[in-house]
Amino acid sequence: MPTAKYDVLAIGNAIVDVMRRCDEAFLAQLPGPKGHMTLVPSSAVIQDILKKLKPGVEVAGGGATNMAVGVGYLGGSAAFIGRVAEDDFGRIFRHDLKSAGVMFATTPTVVAGKETARSLILVTPDGRRTMFTFLGCASEIDLAMIDRSILDASKIVFAEGFLMDRIDPKALQKAVMTASAAGKRVAIALSDVLCVKRHRHAFLQIIKSGVGVVFANEAEVKALYDTQSADDAVARLRADAAIAVMTRSEKGSLILTPGEAIQVPAERVDKVVDTTGAGELYAAGFLYGLSRGMKLQACGRLGAFAAAEIVQVMGARPQQKLGHLAKMRGLL
Repeated sequence: MPTAKYDVLAIGNAIVDVMRRCDEAFLAQLPGPKGHMTLVPSSAVIQDILKKLKPGVEVAGGGATNMAVGVGYLGGSAAFIGRVAEDDFGRIFRHDLKSAGVMFATTPTVVAGKETARSLILVTPDGRRTMFTFLGCASEIDLAMIDRSILDASKIVFAEGFLMDRIDPKALQKAVMTASAAGKRVAIALSDVLCVKRHRHAFLQIIKSGVGVVFANEAEVKALYDTQSADDAVARLRADAAIAVMTRSEKGSLILTPGEAIQVPAERVDKVVDTTGAGELYAAGFLYGLSRGMKLQACGRLGAFAAAEIVQVMGARPQQKLGHLAKMRGLL
């Protein structure tokens, strides 16, 4: 059995985040609900919106990417599997992951007309993000791209829920079972309420089939069980998942197992600048702690710390190494 080289192997949509600020009035003119992700049919839709906004930043993004980068910022090692094109955005994505220390060896798609995925992330003054995403060639991700040697060299395999929009749920379930059979702990994030509603039954099947850790916020858990009762949703999730983490913003988080429910308080935040990456950085902290054999309460505290750090800056990149800060706080 090879020595584990990577704490986490992340699988997801390779997307370049195009970050911009806007006011509520501007957002109200656009299709799609505030605070959610809306798929758009072409990159031209995003470009038309960008023409009306001030310049911002572009950075490698997507849920799995942000989580993997977060693991690196905490002092761990991560690998990423996804698909980009041989274009400017693809080069931005590959360069950014390399700079962040994340291994990304997936061959770019070089086909006429193929473009790297991008997500326009509009941040309103309250710090909330609303996304308009063109999936481009990210939608061509194939689970056959998973190199067995990379799988064997990873402690934990993480998949983002948005994969459900492009991959046969049965294939994703098979991949989960294959990773579990190889002795890997498998984690999945539900990603978005609308995504959960599109694939509710498939998510339930995968969770019940052996996923080790499930990440979701309260709204996503309610959508998963088609209920308005948080208590009902929590009870059912505890029965179905080995470990589930339900984040609740300023209310902290709940770590759920069939035998216990652990409450983890939120870290104090002076001002929320941008919620982009909060869930992914929580997952990064939690999984990094898990890969180090930390107890669930400690994993949750590390996740809460990482999430609190990221909401105080624009975008999903910490402004300093989180591992050093976590050690100073006694979290590592």
